[in-house]
Amino acid sequence: MSIAAKARREARIKRQTRVRKKVLGVTDCPRLCVFRSSKHIYVQLIDDGTGRTLGTASTLDKDVAEALDGKTGNIAAAKAVGASVARKALAQNIERVVFDRNGFLYHGRVQALADAAREAGLAF
Repeated sequence: MSIAAKARREARIKRQTRVRKKVLGVTDCPRLCVFRSSKHIYVQLIDDGTGRTLGTASTLDKDVAEALDGKTGNIAAAKAVGASVARKALAQNIERVVFDRNGFLYHGRVQALADAAREAGLAF
């Protein structure tokens, strides 16, 4: 790992701990946690009170991957994942979530995912 890559990773971990101090998901308002890699984007609905994952969505899901045509590391893929997680949350009668960007900057794919989830009916 290069020095620059190590510095970027350490900066993200610092941002992650700063965000996690303030963000806590409960049963009626779970935490929407985002992780993005260079090729994929993943989202979890987490109830921190019980430590359970209530739902997931990612670019690896069959229904999302079919619509993307193999292009998973872009903004269109993030929008598809955001809409997918919103549908799954609304199916479980979850309308409000707290957004955990997991140390990633609120820009680009992370912002597109959040906007798509809001448009599909989630409130945060």
